[in-house]
Amino acid sequence: MHHQIDSLVYTNRLRHLPPEHKLSFAAVLFILGYGSAPWVQGAIALWLAVWIVGYAKIPAKIYARLLLLPLSFWLTSVPALLLGVTAASRWSAVQPDVMQGVVIGPVYLYLSVQGWQQASEVFARALTLTSCLYFILLTVPFVEILWVLRQLRCPSLMVELLALMYRFIFMLAETATDLVTAQRSRGGYLSWRVRLRSLGLVVSQLVVRTLDSYRQISLGLQSRNFTGELQVWHARRHKPSWRYSTEAVVGCLLLAIATGIYYAD
Repeated sequence: MHHQIDSLVYTNRLRHLPPEHKLSFAAVLFILGYGSAPWVQGAIALWLAVWIVGYAKIPAKIYARLLLLPLSFWLTSVPALLLGVTAASRWSAVQPDVMQGVVIGPVYLYLSVQGWQQASEVFARALTLTSCLYFILLTVPFVEILWVLRQLRCPSLMVELLALMYRFIFMLAETATDLVTAQRSRGGYLSWRVRLRSLGLVVSQLVVRTLDSYRQISLGLQSRNFTGELQVWHARRHKPSWRYSTEAVVGCLLLAIATGIYYAD
């Protein structure tokens, strides 16, 4: 999946747009989505789906699979928000908040109305904010994000750490995939005991290979007269689009007005 995302981000149909425009657009929607009403958040999520699938031509199947990730986190948090427990003798005190309830011995277990509202708000907000991050992930190459951060005068140490972390994420994922494939071909993961042993071997080998990769990168930088700052070549071949810029500005203004009306009420 990570290689597929890295390939899509360089071949999407919004690749020619300036990265600062796309990052600003996502940042504005992120701020609006954080504090707006659930129906506005739903509109933002749908609008971003149009941008990602319709304009950038990211396959809908891949985008739907990515959206399953926040959905899975939401599903794991729903029971904690939705279920309420109190003593059976005090069940009448929580009746205004009860959707459905049942007495199990000395305990009264019920579905909370307030908890359902909180779960709905969490779902709408998580879906909207994750859509903003996916828009950046699928349409702006990471090298261009680093370039924008340098233009914004972000500390060079932070930018270089981000670059190295991004590099090591792919390296670790590829190494772990190779190790697991090799172990499966030799009968690993066939039983619970073998699975634990195989997992321990993968972790130990990952540490060894990560330190080895770090040593190789350090030697490579020293051999190239590293002066304390990573220099990244960036070709400026972007072209602003009047049509996309107009839609983004008008859409953000309408969403801001809708958010203002929501808070005014």
